[in-house]
Amino acid sequence: MRLDWRAYCSSNRLFRYVLFVKFPVSNALSGWRARSQILRPRQPCLKRAAYNGFRFPPFTPERLSMARRTKIYEGKAKTLFEGPEPGTIVQYFKDDATAFNAEKRDVIEGKGVLNNLLSEFFMLGLGQIGVPTHFLKRINMREQLVRSCEIVPLEVIVRNYAAGSISKRLGLEEGTQLPRPIVEYCYKDDALGDPLVSEEHIAAFGWANQQDMDDILSIALRVNDFLSGIFLAVGIRLVDFKIEIGRVYEGDFQRLVVADEISPDSCRLWDIKTGQKLDKDVFRRDLGSLTDAYSEVARRLGVMPQNPPTPGKPTLVN
Repeated sequence: MRLDWRAYCSSNRLFRYVLFVKFPVSNALSGWRARSQILRPRQPCLKRAAYNGFRFPPFTPERLSMARRTKIYEGKAKTLFEGPEPGTIVQYFKDDATAFNAEKRDVIEGKGVLNNLLSEFFMLGLGQIGVPTHFLKRINMREQLVRSCEIVPLEVIVRNYAAGSISKRLGLEEGTQLPRPIVEYCYKDDALGDPLVSEEHIAAFGWANQQDMDDILSIALRVNDFLSGIFLAVGIRLVDFKIEIGRVYEGDFQRLVVADEISPDSCRLWDIKTGQKLDKDVFRRDLGSLTDAYSEVARRLGVMPQNPPTPGKPTLVN
C-alpha cells in the first residue's frame, strides 16, 4: 500500500487555502497486497493555493461567518443575512462601488469598512437625539446587526444646495444655496431609474398613508439638522443626502425608523473652504481616490485616528 495526496478545496472559492489530507490507496502495479488495517489520516494542513491563476480571497472571520449564514438579499453595496435572533438581520458592507444605476461599477478596497464605521457613527448619534433607527450594534469591521423592518419603497432626498439631478431639472447652477431644505421622493426601482414621484403618487399607489408621510417628512428634516451640524463642525458642507425608511412592527403597532445606511455613499459632501468633493461623486466623475475621500471624512469626524499605527509594528500605549 502506498500513500497518495488528494487535495480538496471549497467550490465557492471563499478561502485562500486548500485542505490536504493523506489517504491510503492501493497500487495494483506495485505488487503489494493491501493490508486489512485502518490507517488514520494525518492532521490536515493548510497551504496557500491558487486555482487556474485565481488567488483565493483572504481567509477572514467575516468571510467564514458569511459562509455559514443564510443570505436574504444582495444589493449593490450590501448583503443581508439572517440574524442570530428573530427580528434581526446582519448587514454586510461590500467594497462594490456603482454609479448611474449600476452602469459604472468597480471594487474599491476598504470602502465597505469605512461605510460601516461611518454609518454606525451617524446611527448612534441619531438615536441619542431621539430619532429611531434600525441599528442595533456593529459586529465587526464589515457587519452590523440591525432590526428587521419593512422598507418603504421610497428614497427620501433632502437638498440644501443645488447639485446633481435638481440642477439639471431646474437649470440651477451647482452649489446654489436653496431657499430652504427641499425634500423629494423617488420610487425605488433600479430598472426605472428611481423616478421622482409626488405625494399624490405615493398616496394613490398605497406606498404610504398621510400619517406616514408626515412622520417621514419630520424624520427627514431632523436628520438634516443633525447631519448639517455634525458636518459643519468639521468644515464639511452637507449638500444633500438620501435615506430609506423602514416599518418596525411591535405587536399591533408600527413605527417608522431610519434604515439602510448613512455614509458618503448616500450623502453629497463638499469641503467648505476648497469645494473638494468627499463623496461618491469622486467615483462618478473620476476625481481621484474614493477611499482617500471617505477616509478624510472619517478622520475629521474622529471615526479614524489621524495617524493610525503601521501594521506589524508595536504601538506604545501609556
